[in-house]
Amino acid sequence: MEQELNSLRDTALNELSAIDNKEALNDLKIKYLGKKGLLTGMLRGLGALTPEERPRIGQVVNEIRNEIEDIIASKLGAMKQAELSRKLASETIDVTLPGRLAELGHLHPLTLTLNRIKDTFMRLGFEIAEGPEVEKDYYNFEALNLPQDHPARDMQDSFYITKEFLLRTHTSPVQVRTLQSAEPNQPIRIIAPGKVYRRDYDATHSPMFQQVEGLVVDKNISFADLKGTLELFLKETFGNRVNVRFRPSFFPFTEPSAEVDISCVMCDGKGCRVCSGTGWLEILGSGMVHPRVLEMSSFDPEQVSGFAFGMGVERIAMLTYGIDDLRLFFDNDMRFLRQF
Repeated sequence: MEQELNSLRDTALNELSAIDNKEALNDLKIKYLGKKGLLTGMLRGLGALTPEERPRIGQVVNEIRNEIEDIIASKLGAMKQAELSRKLASETIDVTLPGRLAELGHLHPLTLTLNRIKDTFMRLGFEIAEGPEVEKDYYNFEALNLPQDHPARDMQDSFYITKEFLLRTHTSPVQVRTLQSAEPNQPIRIIAPGKVYRRDYDATHSPMFQQVEGLVVDKNISFADLKGTLELFLKETFGNRVNVRFRPSFFPFTEPSAEVDISCVMCDGKGCRVCSGTGWLEILGSGMVHPRVLEMSSFDPEQVSGFAFGMGVERIAMLTYGIDDLRLFFDNDMRFLRQF
């Protein structure tokens, strides 16, 4: 067995002398010293030797193991030093150059727009309310006076996960959840910002976009309160020069309902390509909360009334910054984003 060990040692040393990379060195280490290695196998075979031979052969095995391990460690150290030398030679540093400041990022234009919207309404006494983006059909439609057979559902082409759950198509469910979690007929004044989802994609629509909806419920709330609140917000957002008008419209969860327009911020209401020559731009939808919606949330429409409104953050940002393609917000093009 001693002759076998010496032969194994000579073979291992010859192979070691020819190795010039770390991968091959590791393979050889496994071959001879691993759990199933050649030298380890011989060490396991010591049990078959006589008690007299066992100590002497065991000592030879350990000497060979130590010799191979020392050579491997030496070669590995030399390889690492050579690699470091190559890096130092190729990666020179000019210490006389001035330091480079880390480039700081900044807020996305949609975040800037949303922050301004929040700031305006919070100064008016509104609180921010949030809800889940994966929503129950009940909160997204039924509790908003949109039963399953209601034709107005077709206006919101939705992403359904199951028959009961979908990606919310507006933040109106947050209004319902707020109503149902409050004491009946208690005053409410909230805005509900968040992401919403619809199957729509072109220059002015995205399958994911952000909305801010508002809800006010209290005694003696009138359409005049709605009108005053929205006029103040729009003039603060686009400047006092804009005019505001309300057009009759239809939403299942408000009655009466109105679309809100502002005079075109591009042409000051004179008529241009952006406003299709009309001088007006549609900006948001609004209306008085439908009595049926109040009743379904245990509020008494004889005791309280309210108004609601909803706007797209991307729409506000596009008009604020003069952007003509909504998809630019999601392209992550730094040439575009650095302008804000």
